Amino acid sequence: MATTSDEQAAGQHFLVCGIQDCQRNGQFYCNDCHQPMCEQCKDEHRKSPNNKNHDIVLYRQRKHQLPIEKCKLHPTKNVDIFCRECKTPLCLKCFLGKDHKGHEFDDLEEIYAEKYALWLGEFSKIQKYFLPTSEDLKTDIKEDVTEIKKIMESIRTSMKAEAESLKNLVDEVTSEKIEHSHTMEKSLLQMLKSQEATYDDYITYLGEMSAKFQKYLSTSNQKLLSSEILKLKTIPETSKPVPPVFTPGQFNRDDVAKLLGRLNVPNTEPEKRKIQPMEAVSTPMKYTEKQMEQSKEKSDMKQTLSLSSSVTKVREYRVPGVIYYACHVSVDKSGRLWISDNKGNLVQTDLQGNLLQKIQTSGISEGYHTATQDGGLIYTDRNKKVIYRITPDRKITELIKTGDSTPVSIHSSCINGDILVGMRGAKVTRYNREGKEIQNIQRHNQGQELYDYPHYITENINGDICTSDYHKHAVVVVNKSGQHRFSYSGQRSEFCPYGICTDVLGHILVCDNVSETVHLLDQDGGFLSVILSEQQGIKLPLGVCVDDENNLYVGQYSTNTVTVYKYLE
Repeated sequence: MATTSDEQAAGQHFLVCGIQDCQRNGQFYCNDCHQPMCEQCKDEHRKSPNNKNHDIVLYRQRKHQLPIEKCKLHPTKNVDIFCRECKTPLCLKCFLGKDHKGHEFDDLEEIYAEKYALWLGEFSKIQKYFLPTSEDLKTDIKEDVTEIKKIMESIRTSMKAEAESLKNLVDEVTSEKIEHSHTMEKSLLQMLKSQEATYDDYITYLGEMSAKFQKYLSTSNQKLLSSEILKLKTIPETSKPVPPVFTPGQFNRDDVAKLLGRLNVPNTEPEKRKIQPMEAVSTPMKYTEKQMEQSKEKSDMKQTLSLSSSVTKVREYRVPGVIYYACHVSVDKSGRLWISDNKGNLVQTDLQGNLLQKIQTSGISEGYHTATQDGGLIYTDRNKKVIYRITPDRKITELIKTGDSTPVSIHSSCINGDILVGMRGAKVTRYNREGKEIQNIQRHNQGQELYDYPHYITENINGDICTSDYHKHAVVVVNKSGQHRFSYSGQRSEFCPYGICTDVLGHILVCDNVSETVHLLDQDGGFLSVILSEQQGIKLPLGVCVDDENNLYVGQYSTNTVTVYKYLE
C-alpha cells in the first residue's frame, strides 16, 4: 500500500487533523509543531500569539521532522543542534557547555530538511530521469538489435540471390557449351558415317570385281584369252577426324569472389546515442506554437490551482440510452460526453444531456472508450478483438487488430497521442496514433506479472501509466518505459478499484467499489483523501473523468446520471 507518512493509520479515509479530538481532513501542516491540521484548526492555531510565526503549509509541502537521536554524551537528551566548527550534532547540554563556546551553530532540523529535500531531489532524478532515460536507451538498443537482425537477414538474402543468379549464368553458359559439343559431335559423326558409306560402296565394287575374276579364271571361260584386261579402282582415301580439345577455364576462389558482391563495414564514425538532457525531460515532444501556448496556460494554472477545502457539486446529466449503470465517462474537446453502461450501450450527449448518437458495442463494466485530441473517440470491441475509431463527423473505421489479446480498457495520450490498451491477457500495449504497436508492458524487473485484469487505464502528466486492476485489487502504476513505480491497494483490507483518471496537478483519482468512494492520490501513490463519498451524494462510483476546465465527472451504479464536481480552486 502506498502511503504518504507513517502517521497514517490503517483504515483512515484521509489525513486526520492532529489537533485534540478533531477528526477532519488534515490537508495543512505546521512545520513548527509537526502535525497535520484541518482548515478550521489552522486558523485557530494562527490566532494564538505563540503560534503567529509558525510556518503552516499544504500537507504535501511539509518539512519532514528530524528523527529522534539521543546524544552520546547525555543519553537523556535529544540531538537537535549542529556545531559548524566541530561538524557534529549536539544536544542542548552540549551547546551550553564550554567545549563549544564561541562556535557557530545551525538548527539541525533545518539541515535535515535541506538534506531530505536534496536526497528526495536525487531520488526523484533517479525515478523521473535516470531510470526512464536508461530504459529508453535499452529500448533503443533493442530496436537496434531488431534492425541489425533485419539488415543482416536482408544482406544474406541478397547474397543468396546473387549467388543464385551467378549459378544460373554458369548453368546457362555450360548448357550452351554442352549443346555446342553435341553439334560438333554430330558433324564429326556425319563425316565418319559418310566415310563408312564410301568404303561400303568400295567393298561392294570389290565383290563385283572378284566375281568377274572368278568367272574369267574358269578353264571353260574363253574370255580369258581376250585382249581386255580387268583393272581395279584404287582404295578411296579418307581423313581421320580431328577431335575437339577442351581447355579448362583459368579461375580460382578469388576470381569467383570478385564476381560476387562484397560485405564490409563502412568507414563511418558510429553515431552516439542521444541522451536527453535532464532539463528537457518535462518537454519530450516538439510542440507547435499553439501547443506551447496551451502548455504555458496549463503551467500557469498549476501554479494557481490547489485542492479545495470542500468538493462542490456543479451539475448533473441524465443520460438517455444508458441502462442502469454509468460505468465509464469520456469528455471530448467540445465538452460533449461519451458514457457507457455494462450492456454495451455507448452514447454521446451534448452539455444539456441531449442524445447525439448511440452505438451498440460488446463492452461491459470497463474503461473501453477514450476521447482523442482531434475531437473523436476510440473504443474497443472485446469480442472481435478490434479497436475502432470514430471521427468527429461520426465515421467509424477499424484502427487496430489486437490478435490473440482481448482489449478491455483504452486511453488516448494527451502527451503524444499514443494509444494505451489494457489487455485481459495480463499486459498493457502501447500503439502510436496510426495503430502501430510500439511497446508491451507485462512484467516487473524481477519477472513477476504486473497485471491480471487492467479494466481501466489512464496516463498521468509525467507519462506514468496508471491502471485499475480488478483481480489484483490494486492501482498499478508504471513509468513511460514500463518500469513498475508503485501499487496502491486502498486504505482498508478490501479494495476494488474501478474508474481511474488524473488531473493537471498529477493527482490520481480512483473509484473504490468496496467503500463506495473516490480516493485522491498524489503523483507518487501517496493517499491524500477520500474526495467523494456518500456525504457528497455519491453511491457506488464506477467511472471518473476530469475535463480541461478541471471539472470532475462521476458515473455511478444503478443510475444513468453523471454528476459533475469542482474540487480544485
